Amino acid sequence: MKKAKTAVAVLLSTSLLFGCSQKNEEATTKKEETKEVAKDALDGVTAEYREYAINEIEEFVIATEEFTNAVIEGDVEKAKELYAPARMHYERAEPIAEVFGDLDPKIDAREGDVPEDEWTGYHRIEYGLWEKNTTKGYEEYAEQLMKDVHLLRAKVETVEVTPDLLVTGAVDLLNEVSTSKVTGEEDRYSHTDLYDFVANVQGAEEIFNLLKDEVKAKDADLAATIEAQFAQVHSLLDQQKEGDGYKLYTDLTEAEVKKFSQAVDALAEPLSQIGIVTEAS
Repeated sequence: MKKAKTAVAVLLSTSLLFGCSQKNEEATTKKEETKEVAKDALDGVTAEYREYAINEIEEFVIATEEFTNAVIEGDVEKAKELYAPARMHYERAEPIAEVFGDLDPKIDAREGDVPEDEWTGYHRIEYGLWEKNTTKGYEEYAEQLMKDVHLLRAKVETVEVTPDLLVTGAVDLLNEVSTSKVTGEEDRYSHTDLYDFVANVQGAEEIFNLLKDEVKAKDADLAATIEAQFAQVHSLLDQQKEGDGYKLYTDLTEAEVKKFSQAVDALAEPLSQIGIVTEAS
């Protein structure tokens, strides 16, 4: 009788162990499947963003060609008109453009960012247009800018877009606005900073929109907060529209600048948490 009881106990114990083992295997399999689905979703997002960024850079090439042609032809007013809208394409795709540390300063360095004899690009020409009201002597900068932008377009094909690059890129775009651009130092001669602000916000929002479903799946409240804060920033920027463009940054009151800065900070904080999409569940 004792042997029979022992045999039954061993059988039950074996069954329980087998059952637990099977459940653990099923749980592991399900977790791996969930990870795979999440990875596939993020792969799709990175592919979409890569296409978006390349399209913006292509538009940037076209717009820069118009701008540099105006400079070379000596048309100051036309060059001034094209300056800010052309740069918006670059500002939207900055997370990709800045990957190339050698090209970014050539295209976008401000006075003082690089040695004087190395200062080229948009802001060098901006100085000539607004401070000197001329294109004379700036033709060579226009020609070099066009070469650099064409090189950027060729190189952008080689960029590996990862979820981490997207997350970092979205946050950096807003941090750039709130820490340096809000002071008016970016377009210090033309005062067309609002165009840059709008483009940076649009670029960050594009990344968020692509990741939104994944963010919602991890934290629906966070996704809702980010959406609401984006709407608030857009509302403030819309108030500064003037015709097809935006007011000069110097036309904003101190209170308006402060309100905008606070709204960007209020958006940047929750947006900095979208890294949850890359965390394992």
